[in-house]
Amino acid sequence: MIHRSLLLALFLLVFADAAAAQAPPQQSQPDWPCRQVRVPELAVGGVWAGPPLDAAMKHWRDDATIADLVTRLAQRRTPMDEAERLVAQFAKSAGDKRKERLTTLFAGVYERMNDERRDLVNGLDRFGRRLKTMAETARKETQTLRELQDQKPPDSEAIKKASEAVQWRLRLFEEQRRMVGYVCESPALIEQRFGALARAIQQAME
Repeated sequence: MIHRSLLLALFLLVFADAAAAQAPPQQSQPDWPCRQVRVPELAVGGVWAGPPLDAAMKHWRDDATIADLVTRLAQRRTPMDEAERLVAQFAKSAGDKRKERLTTLFAGVYERMNDERRDLVNGLDRFGRRLKTMAETARKETQTLRELQDQKPPDSEAIKKASEAVQWRLRLFEEQRRMVGYVCESPALIEQRFGALARAIQQAME
């Protein structure tokens, strides 16, 4: 059984630390659990200086070769040196249509990775809501335990069960809180890879 004062101190420590570490930088996004600014869309303007993408965005899936290459390039398990080699090979095979086909390739990479980032950000929103729900549940369970401990005479069995429930809730929350720190890095990793692919594709146009 956990002592009441220790329980309260542990509860305040865990949840105060969680709130400080994960306070959303954008107050309009109360469910966002990350320190990083919530940016669901990839910015093309900062990495792409090639031809306009409007037409290519509509047709890249129609080309099986490009669609397959987009999938391989977007996957993070494909090392960047291999991705650069694949882009160079594709550019060489495109011949006189190199610029056009590389533009179409980039349009596919952008759409694929932008969708991935958007889905990830939406998933983090759901994760943030789950953390908030867990925190509220733990708060209520802690209050229940304190009320049981204040009862005269105390119900030892009820206190034991409530204490075990709170300890389990705190452990679960702390595990989830540690996890979110790693997951919050994923949007930035997608953006970094997207920028590297944009540079590789533009260099292959030269």
